[in-house]
Amino acid sequence: MVRKFKAGDRVKVKGGSDGPKMEVLKYIAKKEPIFGFVDRDTYVECVWYRNGERRSRIFHQNRLSKVMQLK
Repeated sequence: MVRKFKAGDRVKVKGGSDGPKMEVLKYIAKKEPIFGFVDRDTYVECVWYRNGERRSRIFHQNRLSKVMQLK
């Protein structure tokens, strides 16, 4: 699968208008549970801050959309 994001990209969860805007940290190697192969191009670790506390989570890249930044 083609990687959709790169480290530093700003993203949000698709369909979630009130969700946090996050930053992509890196792609994560994750073992596919049924067939057992390691997927290095599909899951991304994202970080965001809530009330001054850093949070992170791993998402499938298809659940995310890029946030456009004004320059």
